[in-house]
This record gives sequence, C-alpha cells and structure tokens, in this order.
Amino acid sequence: MLCLTLALGGLGCGRKGDPIPRPRAEPSACVVQWIDLRTLEVKLPAKDIHGEELVGVEMVRVYFLPVGLAQPNSQEVLTKGEVILEKRRPDLPSPGKSLRLKLKEISRPAGWIVVTSVRVGNVVGAPSEVLPWLDPAI
Repeated sequence: MLCLTLALGGLGCGRKGDPIPRPRAEPSACVVQWIDLRTLEVKLPAKDIHGEELVGVEMVRVYFLPVGLAQPNSQEVLTKGEVILEKRRPDLPSPGKSLRLKLKEISRPAGWIVVTSVRVGNVVGAPSEVLPWLDPAI
C-alpha cells in the first residue's frame, strides 16, 4: 500500500510540459566617468535591476544625442539617440569590473552621451548618467 501511495504521489507532482525560463531582467546602470577628453572608464554593473547577481553582459553601447534646448535625461538619450559605439564579448570584463572606451574616432558635434550594458537576448540595461560630449574642434 505504501508503494502505491508513493508511486501515485510521484506521478502527480510537478508541472507538465517544458519548463519556461524566467525572463531576463535588465542590468543596472553602468558607472561612467571621463578619463580624458575622448576616453571613458565604464564600470559594468554586478546586479540586475531587481538586485539579483548579473550572470553576464553581451555588449556595452554608447548612445549620442545632439545638443538641444535643454539637457535631456538619460532615458531620452537612450530612446532618441543613436548608437555610436558597441563593444562586444569576448572583449568585455566580468560584471562589476571596469573597462576603458576610446572614442577618438567618433566625430559628432556637441551633445550628450549615455552608456548601457546589454544582456543576451538584446535586453538593454538602465542608462548611465548623462555625460556632456564636447565638439571635437575644441
């Protein structure tokens, strides 16, 4: 009788069908600072927006938005701006580590930039703080 109860209990537990993976959460914002006029230091996030450990980052993107009437917020630069640089794996460090991005070859007028990290599946992370981009003619 005990064997029959265990067998029936074992058949009835758990979900049926393929497991559905948990959706990937966006990475937290990168911490960025200028090292010189055209070199950025970017610290990749170690956690996603829910505070969970970040397993990996597929790429880092730099977005540019030209100067307008007022300084935009970081979300505006992300949604209205253009991608001016992408750096992909395997040239990226682990989450929580830093890398330097050289932007000397980028020729854009004065404007604003933000940096985001992107997870596998094109899950774009939170944008960094808005940084000024100076005219290269200066």
